[in-house]
Parts: sequence; C-alpha cells; structure tokens
Amino acid sequence: MASRTFTIRVPATSANIGPGFDVVGLSLSLHLTLKVTITPPTAESPPSRPTLSYTGEGADEVPLDAYKNLTTRVALYVLRCHGIAKFPANVSIAVHNEIPFGRGLGSSGAAVIAGVILGSELGQLGLTQSRMLDFALMVERHPDNVTAALVGGFVGSYLRELDAVATEAASVPLSEVLPEYPPDAGEEWGLYPPQPPIGIGHFVRFGWSRSIRAVAIIPRFELSTAKAREVLPAMYSRKDLVFNMQRLAVLTTALAQDPPDPELIYEAMKDRIHQPYRKTLIPGLPEVTSRITPSSHPGLLGICLSGAGPTILALATDGFHKIAEDARSIFREKGIEVDWKLLEVVGGSTTTA
Repeated sequence: MASRTFTIRVPATSANIGPGFDVVGLSLSLHLTLKVTITPPTAESPPSRPTLSYTGEGADEVPLDAYKNLTTRVALYVLRCHGIAKFPANVSIAVHNEIPFGRGLGSSGAAVIAGVILGSELGQLGLTQSRMLDFALMVERHPDNVTAALVGGFVGSYLRELDAVATEAASVPLSEVLPEYPPDAGEEWGLYPPQPPIGIGHFVRFGWSRSIRAVAIIPRFELSTAKAREVLPAMYSRKDLVFNMQRLAVLTTALAQDPPDPELIYEAMKDRIHQPYRKTLIPGLPEVTSRITPSSHPGLLGICLSGAGPTILALATDGFHKIAEDARSIFREKGIEVDWKLLEVVGGSTTTA
C-alpha cells in the first residue's frame, strides 16, 4: 500500500449576523488547515498511534493527544459509527490555524467540521455533505456555525423536528457522543457511540453581493459561548421577536443586492435578542455599534456582534481602515486593545489530494 496524503481546509465563520440569532452564518477567509499523511507500516516503522502537530492561533492551548484533541475525537466518533474501532496506523496530522479562539469566529465549529471530514477521509467513507452535517450537529448542537463552515457563503439553517426515535438520539448528552478520555483509557474505551439521525439539519444559501467585505474587530480577550449564553433571558417579548424577524426577512435579500443599500442594511442588522444582554460582557459594544454608522463612515453597511463575541463584524464596501481604527479608538476608551482583519466571504470546506 502506498502512502496517502490529503489536505482539509475549513473556513472561519460568523454567526447570528445581527437579527439572525442561531439562524444565519457567514464563512470568512481565515482557515483551519489539516495536512494529513498516512504511511503504511514497515518492519523499520511499525504501526503507531496518530501524531499531531499544531501551529498558529491557539498552538499553546491545543491538546496534541489524538484522544483529547477535539478534531481527532470527532474523527474517531465518525469512524466508530461506521464500525471502525480505531485510527489507521501511522497517521500524521499537521494543523495550521488562523482562527482566533474564543472570539466569536467559529473556531470550535471549524474544528468539528474538520473532524467530520477527517473521519470520512480516514475511513474512506464517502460521506455526503448532508450526512457530514448530521455528524457535526451531534457535537455542535447549533447549526449556524457548522453549516457555514461546511458549505460556505451566507447561509440560513434550522434543526428539523424529528420523530420520537430520532429525537432521543439527537438529545443524548455530548458526554456520550464525545466522552472525555480518562488518563488510563486505551483504544478500546468508548467503542459504541450513539449514531446521528439522518437529516438533522437543513440549510439554504442566500445571495451575497461581491462588493461586500467584512471587517472583523477582535478584542484581545476570550469570551466563551457558554458564558455569553448565560446572560440571555429565558423568554422574550413578542415585540422584540417581531423586531428581529422583520429585520432578518429584509437582511437576507438586502445583502445580495447590487449596489447594497446602506440605509436598508444598517437598520436590518439591528438586534434585540442577544446583543443588548451581552453588552455587559463586552465593554465598548454599545458605543461601537451606535457611533459607527453609514453617515459617519461612508462605505459601512451594518455592524453587529460576531457570534457570541467579543468580535464585532462590520460589513462594508469601502472605508475599511477608518471603520476599524475608529472602533479601536472606542475600545481604547474602555481600556481594551483590539486587532482587526479585513476578510472576504468564502466558499466552504475543501479536501484536496
């Protein structure tokens, strides 16, 4: 058997996009890249466990044990759901990551999608895009980030209402899907994970104007999704729900129009479901989203929190540098330093030989 190599590339994502809480996502031009080599065992090179190396964002935080790393644990989950108990021998995975951790740019969603694709490739399973999404949603229960990372572009998604059997399968605790391997766990531990139901998630791609780029304004602190969700209320008023639904209905069409209409989009990117409650976690958020407007910053279309934050995403056709530097000045008033990146909206995940 000859050696085999392939490369997996998964984009960053921004979820929510103003009023689209847990509904819409956008794929962006930062990537998680895996270069994978499988070498047949020889007398001089006996079978070995997978080896991982990692560079880029989060390199000093990521476990390099294949039974503890998120991406390889997801890959093993996919393999075991297809009757393959362990990784192939002599797998080497070199990871390079451009996506900041804990900043609302989909780093965990990218890791999950990379793991699903890795499992499909290692097992030569030939999973369809739809089935890959099923596996991803067993790990990441909110479809917006993983769908955008998998298929690319500007997408809306939802979780299908399932029959009783499928509902039970899709509701199993994450600890049963991806168990934490204890220090003394061997390769035989956790062999029989729950199978994902078929067709958990569905999505549609919206149009996107090629003139629109994204300015990601990234504060230099992390904010976990769990913490950001804790501040959200259990119930909302009808008025706030209607406010968001009206704007989302407009936004999904407005972002595809050429030329984009700043007045239409700026108002359509406002939100009453999550941003008002998360402002206590992100000093400077209210000021940036209210003081940077199309009238003060020509070229700006709209501005919102990216995912759970703390990154702020400004959609614009021009004036990128002024938008970013003025946002930096506002954050500095609050004692917070930021970095910023000018990003394109890109296609989804790819695998190349």
